[in-house]
Order: sequence, then C-alpha cells, then structure tokens
Amino acid sequence: MNNFGPPQKFCIMVKISSVTVTLNEELNIERCLGSVRDVVDEMIVVDSFSTDRTEEICLENGAVFSKHPFAGYIEQKSYAISLASHDYILLIDADEALSDEMRDSIRKVKENWTHDGYSFNRLNSFCGKWIKHSGWYPDRKVRLFDRRKNTVKGRNPHEEFVMNAGATLKHLKGDLLHYTYLTVEDQVRQIDRFTAIQAREAFARGKKASWFLILFGPCYKFFRHYFLRLGFLDGFYGYLICKNMAHSTFLKHAKLKALWIREKGIGKNN
Repeated sequence: MNNFGPPQKFCIMVKISSVTVTLNEELNIERCLGSVRDVVDEMIVVDSFSTDRTEEICLENGAVFSKHPFAGYIEQKSYAISLASHDYILLIDADEALSDEMRDSIRKVKENWTHDGYSFNRLNSFCGKWIKHSGWYPDRKVRLFDRRKNTVKGRNPHEEFVMNAGATLKHLKGDLLHYTYLTVEDQVRQIDRFTAIQAREAFARGKKASWFLILFGPCYKFFRHYFLRLGFLDGFYGYLICKNMAHSTFLKHAKLKALWIREKGIGKNN
C-alpha cells in the first residue's frame, strides 16, 4: 500500500508595492514610508507638484517618486496604482502609518497570499487624541489587494476600492494609524474644501438638495454619531467631531442648492 503522507500546503509568496499620493506632505510622509519600508518591495509616490520638501524626503527614503497633475482623488490614486511594478498593492495615504501589529499581519500575508484582498481597521487621531467611537472606529478599509481583482468606485473626494464580484476578502489584525487633524481649524478648512467638491460632483450628476436635508440632515448626523455611535465617550473632542460632521452635512447640501440657484436659476423662490 502506498503511503503518500498528509497533503502538501502550498504557500503563495508575493511582492507588494505600496502606493501613496502626495501634495506638500513634508510633515507626514517620512513617518508613512518608514512604517511600510520593511514590509513592501517597492514604494510608489505620485506627487501633485509639491512646493515643500516632500520630494526630497521621499527620495531619501528610497521611494519611486513621480509627478502628475491632480485631476481628482480617484483619478490620482488610480494613476499611481498603474505605476506599480507588482500586482499586489498596499494603498496608504501620506498621513497614515502601519501599527506594529499591522506590519506583522502584512508580513504573514506576504509569505502566504490566500485571498484577493485584505481589510483592516483604521484608527483616527484628532488633535493628538485617538478616537475610539463617534463613527470613526473601526472605520474598516480595504487597502491591501490584488489590483487585478479590484475596482475603483466612490465619488470625489472619497474614493473606494471595491473587490470585484467573486473575489475573496479577509480581515487582518492591527490598525492603520491615521493622523488626521492637528487642530480644529485644520478640520474646518478640510470640511469647507471637501463639501465644495461633493456639491460640484452632485451637481454634475443632476442631484438636487431639498430643504428637508438642509434643515434636518445635520440634526440626524449629530444624533447618530454622538449618541448611537457613542461619540460622547470620546469626551470634548468627540463632541467637536460630531458637531463638525453635522456642519459638514449642512454645508454639502447648502452648497449644492446654491449651485442650482446660481447656475440654473432653480429654486430662487423656494
């Protein structure tokens, strides 16, 4: 009788390219690259013509640095991914970094790639405090994937990388550390910028804003994140985050309505 022994386990070892887009990120990019350098085989950075030391820092840290005009968050990241030498992509923003546990998880995946994509939690910092509630955690993201099994979706400024139908996905241990806003003013400025982009995107799709959304959308947003998602457990900063998220909802709809009034003359008397 032949004895073939136990079935063999085959490991698929892969090479990973990290992909990052930048614009004046001298305060963040070294931390970002330092967190991925020892777990990836290539670091791709696509820059929108920074005027600070971003390029110098990237080159000093061994990144493949390229400049490309900014056409939108989705378009810029898609272009950056296309430059990668490897099909296995770790997408990471300049103000993000891998935790030690996250690095260990990616090393294990690299040695035995078994799924088409991997998700992990993102832990956000606000004014130096890690936010564990307020709808900001676990903030699950798919950022490690086979680009052949992935589709870019979402609307600017919020891209979303979604696995294709039939693709397999696994959740990894560890956090993606996101260093969001150093000050409240930083968040307010970004809210103003992002809501303008969102309003223009919605206007281009023919979407309209109702008075109901302008009046009651912010109230529901605050209630949902401060009470239902336990924002009050994050203390004063939790309150600020939820209030600013509510204000963001107001601005998004108000700016959209203003676009229709200004560009199309619709709703002037509404």
